[in-house]
Amino acid sequence: MKENGMAKAKVSIVRCLDYSDQSVLPAVRGAVDLLGGMDAFIKRGDRVLLKPNLLVARAPEKAVTTHPTVVKAVIQLVRDAGGIPMVGDSPSIGSLVKVASKAGIYDVAREMNCRLVDFGDAVQVRGAHQGIFTKTEVARAVMDSDLVINLPKLKTHGMTTMTLSVKNVFGCIPGTKKIQWHLRAGVNRHYFAQMLVELYGIIRPGLNVVDAVVGMEGEGPNAGNPRKIGLIFAGSDGIAVDSTICRAMGLSPRDVLTNRIGSGLGLGVSQLKDIEIVGEELDEVQVRGFRLPRSMEPQWGLPGPLRWLLRNWLTAKPYVRRDLCKLCEICVKGCPPGALAKVNERIDVDYSKCIRCFCCSEFCPEQAIDVRKGWPLRLFGKSS
Repeated sequence: MKENGMAKAKVSIVRCLDYSDQSVLPAVRGAVDLLGGMDAFIKRGDRVLLKPNLLVARAPEKAVTTHPTVVKAVIQLVRDAGGIPMVGDSPSIGSLVKVASKAGIYDVAREMNCRLVDFGDAVQVRGAHQGIFTKTEVARAVMDSDLVINLPKLKTHGMTTMTLSVKNVFGCIPGTKKIQWHLRAGVNRHYFAQMLVELYGIIRPGLNVVDAVVGMEGEGPNAGNPRKIGLIFAGSDGIAVDSTICRAMGLSPRDVLTNRIGSGLGLGVSQLKDIEIVGEELDEVQVRGFRLPRSMEPQWGLPGPLRWLLRNWLTAKPYVRRDLCKLCEICVKGCPPGALAKVNERIDVDYSKCIRCFCCSEFCPEQAIDVRKGWPLRLFGKSS
């Protein structure tokens, strides 16, 4: 289908009610077939990197990581098309093998005789001319592959509202380098979203297949609640895919900065008139009452310096639930600005240093770091 002579970005939506192989493989194959089949993306002999979400070591039922049966299905489809699949990511905490083992993806890779690729080796890549980042270090395995297939998990995110196709490419930056990007962005969500979009433009996944069979709502990407959605989304335009998912979750695509910035830079489309949805009708898959993170705060149009001075009152901030904290200090070691410290057998947060990246909440294995709303949301009772 074309609009004013221009081909629309195609996004497929297919129902998938559970994570059994008998449900997932046909659903993923159906979603890809609606886009022209895997042969439309892969040439025989292509080295194809599958990039799931392997944030931290969590069991599949926690809905933190891409489910192993989705990864398994895509490996099978790549093989059927004559490609050579491999699976890689750079977890925030823990080794790739440890995180993939807990997530069930290590066993799938071994069963399917598919190589796990570590992202420790990086290569410096120049950014686009229209961007603001001149160079970025990206995992060499990503840049050496013939095709990247992006396999996000549908989740909320404290800093970016949702973590979908565009946000999932952040894992292509080796672990320690991600901390530097958080420090550079600070509390500026727009700056961080701009970096994600430009990184997406460098990597340009050829295909995005989103695991939305069971997603995460609330305090994602680690401490939220699993939410059964029963869908697989797919498309070559990650911004179109993410914008379609936003609509299905009851959000405006503009609520997610990466959609707004990415479409503005011409890296994808976010308006419904530019997207052809195939498979299920969008109106038939609406999710009611999908809960967003509490960290979503109004900015009130205040200038940056004033926002900075008032951020402890205006913005959400992490706080430690001492009844759940095991004093493992993973949050202390992983905090980009070093705002957390163990003091007198408890974890304290120095809010003068905290940049509200909520990495501490992402890393915590006990889900002991919660998000406390700023006073505007508490006062006016805005639901999240």
